Amino acid sequence: MTVTWEELGWERLAAGVGRCRLPVWDCTAGLVVGAEAALVIDAGSSLKEGARLRTQAQWLAGRRVTHLALTHPHFDHVFGAAAFAGAEIFGAVGMDTVFEQRHAREELRADAVGHGLDPESAEEAVDALARPRHHVSGEWTLDLDDGHQVLLANVGPAHTAHDLVVLVPARSPGDREVVFCGDLVEESGEPQAGPDAVPSHWPAALDRLLDLGGEDALYVPGHGAVVDAGFVRRQRDALADRFGVSR
Repeated sequence: MTVTWEELGWERLAAGVGRCRLPVWDCTAGLVVGAEAALVIDAGSSLKEGARLRTQAQWLAGRRVTHLALTHPHFDHVFGAAAFAGAEIFGAVGMDTVFEQRHAREELRADAVGHGLDPESAEEAVDALARPRHHVSGEWTLDLDDGHQVLLANVGPAHTAHDLVVLVPARSPGDREVVFCGDLVEESGEPQAGPDAVPSHWPAALDRLLDLGGEDALYVPGHGAVVDAGFVRRQRDALADRFGVSR
């Protein structure tokens, strides 16, 4: 089946690179297509949403999803991961231990239900939680089989203790680098700092993000519209002021 990005409601950002804004929580999922591989960034808020996301990604890529990167361990980004059977899963080092701890799993379930996910879907997702097999402690270069590479970088702690970003270099003339930021950056509302946030490190994480992407990159927030480096810098300064961190 051949479909276009637009027909499925996806936003094409560069050659073989796009994202969609999932319903209800406006959570971003990304896709990077290689010659024989396909990387999805974040998995949605339930097994049903993850399965739908995987199906759409495979239609757009023309091949199965081979890799999945999880930007941080919040329910709206990870509960669909078990739907990506056979994919190599990447996360910031330590994320797997979050999924293994009973109290942390219960907190994930309670957070999902508290935000409106039905209890049965939340319970099903927690029972099936897919843990990252590959743990990124610094930077990890991922080859998508055609000489095109993406960079996975652990830039946290910040929004959570386990924040991963994905940098996709420009592939074609006229394209820009694309940085999938997870919830380190939010456009549709103020960045959320829950009990697992490390606010004192958040501005530094955004400095690292800007160093990776540079001034001309497209920055894809975990929630909201695509932004530029100026937006990320302004949000970095606002977070520094909000949390009393020296600029």
